[in-house]
Amino acid sequence: MQHTEIIIDQRYPGLNPRQFGYEKCAPGHFYGPAVRTHWLLHFVVSGRGIFQRGGVTHRLAAGSIFVIPPYEETYYEADAEQPWTYIWVGFSTEFDVKELLAEPVIRCPGAGMVFEEMKYCRHLESGRSAYLSGKLWELISLLQERSNTEIGYVDKAVHCMHSEYMSGITVQEIASRLNLDRCYFSTLFKTQMGIPPMQYLIRLRMEKAAELMREHGERPSTAGASVGYPDLYHFSKVFKGYFGLSPRAYLEKNQKVRR
Repeated sequence: MQHTEIIIDQRYPGLNPRQFGYEKCAPGHFYGPAVRTHWLLHFVVSGRGIFQRGGVTHRLAAGSIFVIPPYEETYYEADAEQPWTYIWVGFSTEFDVKELLAEPVIRCPGAGMVFEEMKYCRHLESGRSAYLSGKLWELISLLQERSNTEIGYVDKAVHCMHSEYMSGITVQEIASRLNLDRCYFSTLFKTQMGIPPMQYLIRLRMEKAAELMREHGERPSTAGASVGYPDLYHFSKVFKGYFGLSPRAYLEKNQKVRR
C-alpha cells in the first residue's frame, strides 16, 4: 500500500521538498535500477530489504536510512518474507550536503521520529512544503549532531587506549563504556582511523613493549606485563605476529645494532 503527497515545488532556498510518501511494500517489490535528479532519503520503519549503490549491496532493517544522491544509479528491493515499510522524502538543495550524506546507509538516533512527524503534512495544503522544509532542517541538524558525536566517540576511544593499554582493556570494554554495539563501534573506528580498533590496540601495545625492551632494558616478561599481557607465552605470540620476531630475538637484534 503506497501513499504519496502532492508537493508543490516552492523553490525554497536551502532545503526544498520535492516529494514525500510512505509505503508498506509487497514481498519482493523493487525499484530500479534508476537515477534521480534530486536527493531522496528512505527511512525503514519495519521489515527488511536490500539497497544497491555504487556496486555494493546493503541488507537493511528497521532504523536504517538509505541515501539516494542525484544522478547516481541505485536499486532497492523488499525482502520476500519480511518486506519493509518505509517513509521517503525527496529534496533539492543549494547547499553542499555530500559529506553529510556520503554514506549509502545511515543510522541516526531520533531520525525515525522526524520521518513519522513528516506524515502530518497530509493534513496541510498551502503550508505543506514549508512544513516539510522545516522537518528536513530538523533531520539535517540530527545528522550533523550524529557526525560530531561519532568523531567524539573515536577520540574518546583513542584516549582510553593510550591511558589504559597497560591494564588489559579490551575493545568490548571500550565499546561498552561508550554505550555502543561492538560491531558498530569497530566500523566507526575503522572509518575514521583506517584500521580496526583491535589492530590499533595491538599496535600500540607492541610498540610500547618494544620501546621498554629497546630503550629501557626491560625483560620480555616485564615488558609484556607492562602492556597488558601478564602471560609471557601469549605476549610472545602476539609480539612475533606483529614484528616477525620473538621478543628475545627482537631484543638481541637491536642490541647488536647498537654495538
